[in-house]
Amino acid sequence: MKMKQSVGEKTFDYLNVLFMIILIIVTLYPFLYVLFSSVSDPGLLAKNRGILYMPLGFTLKAYELVFSNSMVMVGYMNTLFYVVVGTTINIFLTSLGAYALSRRNAMLVKPIMMMIIFTMFFSGGLIPTYLLIGELGMMDTRWALIIPNAMSVWNLIIMRTSFKAIPVSLEESARMDGANDFTILFKIILPLSLPVIAVMVLFYGVGHWNSYFNAMIYLRDRELFPLQLILREILITNSTDNFISGVGGGDRYPVGETVKYATIMVATLPILFLYPFLQKYFVKGVMIGSVKE
Repeated sequence: MKMKQSVGEKTFDYLNVLFMIILIIVTLYPFLYVLFSSVSDPGLLAKNRGILYMPLGFTLKAYELVFSNSMVMVGYMNTLFYVVVGTTINIFLTSLGAYALSRRNAMLVKPIMMMIIFTMFFSGGLIPTYLLIGELGMMDTRWALIIPNAMSVWNLIIMRTSFKAIPVSLEESARMDGANDFTILFKIILPLSLPVIAVMVLFYGVGHWNSYFNAMIYLRDRELFPLQLILREILITNSTDNFISGVGGGDRYPVGETVKYATIMVATLPILFLYPFLQKYFVKGVMIGSVKE
């Protein structure tokens, strides 16, 4: 039997809905503004000083200029390399570390975890890290963006917690059948931890996709630049000349503005399309630690 709500409860529900609608609008509108601006006519957009509710004279000219620029495509390919290779290394090393530290009979687990957690609060610093990268011969190479970030302590803790929640009886049964640690990890632990692994893939993948600071410090060769560093050059240094070299003088500024918006969309949409496919695993990830023997 459904209980009848009081006037106060109904008012509270309506206010909650109103608040959520306002929050959604405030959160979503900046994205829509960039989207509408990227497909608007440059001349009309330059004259507009108000809120955009729709594109002003629909055109894909800005996207044509973006994709005709070779550096954008180079940045795309580099970013895909960093995301795929970097995330693969991240998941592999994090899984190995989490498995070793989740074993109940392993030695010195607590001291090792304390040393690992210590690095979350105190790092070596930017200058020592820069010198170390140079001494290791990784300066101005792709590996400078992958090896130093090969493992996240926070993600290691999350995966370790997931592994510890798996009943130990499964491991004991496997060992009775002659399985070693690698067999247990890759045949039992990882298949049972797919929701957590999917979340880790998303965390690491988004981190690599959005990374630009390390590239700005360690890379000098523009052929190795990720997409986000190219986007930064366009937005911060206002370097859209390479995109609009064939545009007349009076039209260069408005076209340059739409190119900025189009580049933002090109750099944002791929990672947005990935979220819906992995979102369901966040719900399953909430159940970490709920399995009991």
